[in-house]
Amino acid sequence: MTVVTHYLVAHWIELAGWITTGLGIWLTTRRTLWCWPVILAADVLYLVVFYQAKLLSDALLQVFFVVFTVYGWWNWWRGVRQEGTVRVAPLPWLNSAIAIAAGIAGTFVLAAIAKRFNAALPYLDASLASFSLVASWWQARKHIANWWLWIVVDVLYIGEYIYKDLWPTAVLYAGLVGLAILGLIEWRRAPQEETT
Repeated sequence: MTVVTHYLVAHWIELAGWITTGLGIWLTTRRTLWCWPVILAADVLYLVVFYQAKLLSDALLQVFFVVFTVYGWWNWWRGVRQEGTVRVAPLPWLNSAIAIAAGIAGTFVLAAIAKRFNAALPYLDASLASFSLVASWWQARKHIANWWLWIVVDVLYIGEYIYKDLWPTAVLYAGLVGLAILGLIEWRRAPQEETT
């Protein structure tokens, strides 16, 4: 068996997650409903990858991602059905502050849990997982701020995954930074929801 074949066999779940994540995020930048079933597949694949790597906060994060993915799919579908397109929604300042406070609180809760299970990098992993939940919530709610937060979180994830020797995932997250920038550009051009 060649080195490449051995690698593909040993890391097929991570590679499948890599492909579905990239495709799902690209579809999200395009504001198409097809992003959600693709992202759902990626959530499940990376749940397995992170559990095997003992990145327990990231594994738990994938469970929350499944819930947010189903919610986002429903919320976007409802908007498309009513308006014919996915419209970007404004993010009120108070909602932003509450979400950031929840991200900070979530960091400490997840880190305490992760430490009890001897997780690798419990504080960094917990912080990134917690703020990924904030970004996912904003994405499901169609707030453009999700892309700014994803840029920051994904840059930090690159370092974590290099440290844990998850090279395909580190490369994926470098690509996700680029896709988040593309999403930010595309969503700025998107129709805005009416504020009432």
